[in-house]
Amino acid sequence: MNTTEDQKILEGIVTGDEVILTEFYKKNLPYIQQYILNNSGNKEDVEDVFQDALVLIYEKLKTDSLELQSSLRTYFYGVCKNIWRNRLRKNKKLIITENLPEDIEIINATIIEDIDFKEREHVYRKHFLKLSCSCRKVLSLLFEGKSMKEIACATGYSEGYSRKKKFECKRHLMEMIEKDPTYQELQLHPENE
Repeated sequence: MNTTEDQKILEGIVTGDEVILTEFYKKNLPYIQQYILNNSGNKEDVEDVFQDALVLIYEKLKTDSLELQSSLRTYFYGVCKNIWRNRLRKNKKLIITENLPEDIEIINATIIEDIDFKEREHVYRKHFLKLSCSCRKVLSLLFEGKSMKEIACATGYSEGYSRKKKFECKRHLMEMIEKDPTYQELQLHPENE
């Protein structure tokens, strides 16, 4: 069901075409907003869910894993609806009303897994950015697979101090992440409930 219009929008999402993205936003936001506001959400939630759904679709397009069984609009509503339901479920709130078209396709388990992965990644990135510049540098080099010797060289620290710094930075990052309510919810509610 991939129409020429949908194809044009998908290409606009991949290329970051502001005209296409703005038009998509204007056409689709009211429906998403109505659904979220009627189900315990606020305007900030609407923006977050809309952006998260757009990012999810963008990433699926980049990895060639987007399979549309319906119109892009219907698919997008389904993704937004599932993102919001997932958040409500994790916050133990009930969905009261259903105001989306009846032809919303059932989103498969991989979409739900992608949503949970995005939430975990968001928590990690949020706290990673709170670290000092030196910690971010040390951990970034570590995540790139650099040895302690290479990290010491790149940072100007001794190898021993680099090792100590790595340990302190990882510990600090994990402490911040573990205190985050979103992380705690993700731990209490694994994706395969």
